[in-house]
Amino acid sequence: MSLQDRTQAAPQAAAPPQPGGRLGLALLVIAAAQLMLVLDNTIVAVALPSMQSALHLSESSLGWIVTAYALAFGGLLLAGGRAGDLFGRRRVFRTGLIVFTAASLLGGLAQSGELLIAARVLQGVGAAIAAPTALSLLATTFPAGPARNKALGVYGAMGGLGSVAGLLLGGVLTEYLSWRWVMFVNIPIALAVLIGTGVLIEGKRERGQVDVPGAISATAGFGALVYAITRAGEKGLGDPVTLTGLAVALVLLATFVIIQRASRAPMIPRGVLADKSRVGANLIMFLVGAGMLATFYFLTLYMQVVKGYAPMVTGLAYLPFALGMGIAAGGIGPQLLAKLPERTVIALGLVVGIAGMVWFSLLEPGQNPLLTLLPAQLVVGLGLGMVFVAVTIISVRGVAPQATGAASGLVNTAQQIGGAIGLAILAAAATVVTENHLPGNLPDALTTGYSYGFLLGAGLYLLALVTALITIPATAPQPQREGEHTPLPL
Repeated sequence: MSLQDRTQAAPQAAAPPQPGGRLGLALLVIAAAQLMLVLDNTIVAVALPSMQSALHLSESSLGWIVTAYALAFGGLLLAGGRAGDLFGRRRVFRTGLIVFTAASLLGGLAQSGELLIAARVLQGVGAAIAAPTALSLLATTFPAGPARNKALGVYGAMGGLGSVAGLLLGGVLTEYLSWRWVMFVNIPIALAVLIGTGVLIEGKRERGQVDVPGAISATAGFGALVYAITRAGEKGLGDPVTLTGLAVALVLLATFVIIQRASRAPMIPRGVLADKSRVGANLIMFLVGAGMLATFYFLTLYMQVVKGYAPMVTGLAYLPFALGMGIAAGGIGPQLLAKLPERTVIALGLVVGIAGMVWFSLLEPGQNPLLTLLPAQLVVGLGLGMVFVAVTIISVRGVAPQATGAASGLVNTAQQIGGAIGLAILAAAATVVTENHLPGNLPDALTTGYSYGFLLGAGLYLLALVTALITIPATAPQPQREGEHTPLPL
């Protein structure tokens, strides 16, 4: 990825000069941390069927293994970045790594689905603390200029590499060792990073406070909403527990809005959402994230449960998606943005993504993977890669310098929370469709459920397209200012 594909969601204060060897070690430490945190978004995907078999998990519990991490990560991401600014970035970074390491050990040793899901929540908390402070530490450690630009480029590359490495490594570890090693593998990486944090520069602390009530109410509210959606897929909308969950979610999310309006230091600065196109960009990321995480979930189950692929083969089968995303984000997307309005690029990417999701809906149990599984992945990857680049540019452009971190964190939060809610909705719908086709041939019933899930995902991308046409102006290409960087999501 190019430097323009990541955000500089960190302070711009010049770092003191450091010896070249020390800077090299600092870059290794920060890059390794970023690789580990991004890797954990995807490494679990390939191991899901093995986890389900070993721990006797239901379909709804299986979804929570993915959702729990995304909810905690996304819900606490903004608060984690703010904590680093106030209490010391290196100290908070270390705290996040310790929490993440302990959670990985707990997950690897888990003997029940409930304990594994709890460990995934703790992993998300650790990632939410460590991820934003890692990027802040990069700016406080590296002096402005070529050294920082090179570091940002390496940091950005870890985002793309981590997603691909997670799928491949998850397949290797699950097949040749055990699903537990998708958890244990984080421990040596995190310990090595912890040892190396001594070379990082702490940086100047800011004054203020962390909006703890806002973070808790938002995360708990979204958690209650996901639970209610999942429960509705099993017991129906009229179920008392489902209705209670929806009521609790409504109260908690309303509380979050009230807290944000009353707070002197809200998690989302008011100016960040003052621009219509910026609001639209975050809504688009929410909807795209909702469809993308569910797509990984359905594809993994299709490949391993229906097709019977080994975990290693499943990991390799995801390469077309990674290839399409890399080509679009690192090449096609930036080139189109130099010639076309951002709205046009987003719309084009979403149309391509919708086409790929409809293609996925044609999957059949005995089908040759060259007909749908592999080419549709490439198409969806190309479409979403274009969307991510354009949306993230819009989400941080024109924001006040002191709010850049919040703006870039918000777009990543939108993706994570969207993924959690989208997975809950689409998985619940797929489960209902599958059950309606039983008793009968199980592979056929499962594939039919997944196909409906893919079509619903296409519907989410269609909503994102409508949102783009309404909120993003059809203006001429807007080149970035020198020193302005934009991210791909975490």
